[in-house]
Amino acid sequence: MILTESKPVEEIVEKLGKEKNIFIMGCGGCPEGAETGGKKVLNEMKKTLEQKGFSVTGIIEIDFICQKALIRSRLKPRTSEIEAADSVLVFSCGLGVQAASEVLDKVCHPALNTMTFGGITGMWHGKERCDTCGSCILDLTGGICPYTNCPKMLENGACAGQSDDKCETDPDRDCGWVLIYKNLKRIGKLDLLEQFIEPRDYRKALPTEKLRNSRLWAYDEEAADE
Repeated sequence: MILTESKPVEEIVEKLGKEKNIFIMGCGGCPEGAETGGKKVLNEMKKTLEQKGFSVTGIIEIDFICQKALIRSRLKPRTSEIEAADSVLVFSCGLGVQAASEVLDKVCHPALNTMTFGGITGMWHGKERCDTCGSCILDLTGGICPYTNCPKMLENGACAGQSDDKCETDPDRDCGWVLIYKNLKRIGKLDLLEQFIEPRDYRKALPTEKLRNSRLWAYDEEAADE
């Protein structure tokens, strides 16, 4: 199971900022098993956001958000709710946030931090990859992870080595920051490139003591040893 931890409500509210109309999406797979997702969690977040002055245009739980075809089919009847939203709050691992960001023309804010892929994970067939950094910043990078799409893990723009939109490490590999630029341009959010991303704190990639002492961690470690 992919194990996730909830971002602090204060951090989520800060990220949403002036985006007052929010659509909430949740993955019914790993987050629900990790107790960071599920209908109860989504409804609690709806109540919390409304108490803080936000308007929730809709809520949906999708079996596996890492499956883009599933996202498209499930959201098709909810188009008006998506269009009415300023942004989308996604309860899923980094894979799901990346998949949702590719499908939707909205900023997708991660509500969770991905801590570990553990012993058993769901299966996905897309190009998305998650580095389990423990501090997801995908809403600042257009849903493109700089840690898995840039070999140098650059956090604030491309290096001087990229040429013709390709990475200097591999002429067949797209530059991760060119991909970030293109996706932010697609959703009309190039202004996010002006926001400085703090250097990565590798300590956040370490599961907390609370998670390591939980039954979920114990089950996952046991599965990894089988």
